[in-house]
Amino acid sequence: MKIIRSIPEIKKELGRHRKRGRSVGLVPTMGYLHEGHLSLIRKARQDNDVVVVSIFVNPTQFGPNEDYREYPRDLRRDARLCKKAGADYIFYPAAKSMYPKGHSTFVCVEGLTKNLCGRFRPGHFRGVTTVVTKLFNIVSPDAAYFGQKDAQQSVVIKRMAEDLDMGIRIEVLPTVREKDGLAMSSRNSYLSSDGRKRAATIYRSLQLARDLIKLNDKDAPGIVREMRKMLVPVATKIDYVSIVDPLTLKDVRTITGEVLVAVAVWMGETRLIDNILTRY
Repeated sequence: MKIIRSIPEIKKELGRHRKRGRSVGLVPTMGYLHEGHLSLIRKARQDNDVVVVSIFVNPTQFGPNEDYREYPRDLRRDARLCKKAGADYIFYPAAKSMYPKGHSTFVCVEGLTKNLCGRFRPGHFRGVTTVVTKLFNIVSPDAAYFGQKDAQQSVVIKRMAEDLDMGIRIEVLPTVREKDGLAMSSRNSYLSSDGRKRAATIYRSLQLARDLIKLNDKDAPGIVREMRKMLVPVATKIDYVSIVDPLTLKDVRTITGEVLVAVAVWMGETRLIDNILTRY
C-alpha cells in the first residue's frame, strides 16, 4: 500500500491502472478511521481492482466555530487499518494543494441542503460537494463509497453525481453501530464517559420511531414529539428531530411509505447525528 500526497502523482499512478483496464473504487474519509469506514473499504475491495482511501480533513466544510483544528488525526493508525482492510492507496493531500491560493470555485446542490444539517451548518454542504467533486476529478473512480449515517450527505452527493453526469456509481452502506446502538463516528472520541452513556439514547429514540410506525402510527409530528421526550433529558441541546422523505429530504406530516427518521443532538460539546430508514 502506498501513501501519496501529491495530486499529479496519484493521477499518474491511477492512470497506469486504467490503461490496463482496472476498475477503481474510492472511499472518501476525513481519517481517524473506525469500523464504519473499514466496512466501506472492504466493500470497495470486493467490487474493484484498485482501492483508494482519501484522508483529508476538509476545511471548507467546517464553520468558523466548529472543530476543524481539534478534529482527530492519526495517519499512522489509519494507514495500518487501511492496509489490513485491503486499500491499495491512501491519498493524503495538504489543504494548500487542494485549495491553492486563488481558489474561488465551489459546487452547490440546491434544495436538498436546506433542511436537516443544512439548517444548522450553513456552508457545510457547499464544502462537502466541492471537495468530493475535486476528489472525483483527481481519482476518477468507477465507484465511491459512503455510509448511511451521513444520510443527507449521501443523498446530496448522489444528486450531484447525477446532475453533473459524473458517471460514478455511488454506493451507500449501512450504518455500523456499537453494541448499544450508538452509530460509530470519529467524533465519539470527544465524549466523556457520562456523555457516552447518554449518547446510546439516540438510537433508542430512532427505534421508538420505527416501532410506532410499524404499529401503524402515521402522525409524523406526534412521533417526533415522543422522540424528543426521550432525548430532552439526556441531550445538552437538540438541533433537530425530523421525519423526512428520503429522496427530497422534506419534512412529512403523514407517513405513507418509506421515510428517513433523522436526529442531530449535542452531548456536552459534541454534536452527533444518526438516522434510520423505515417504512409504514
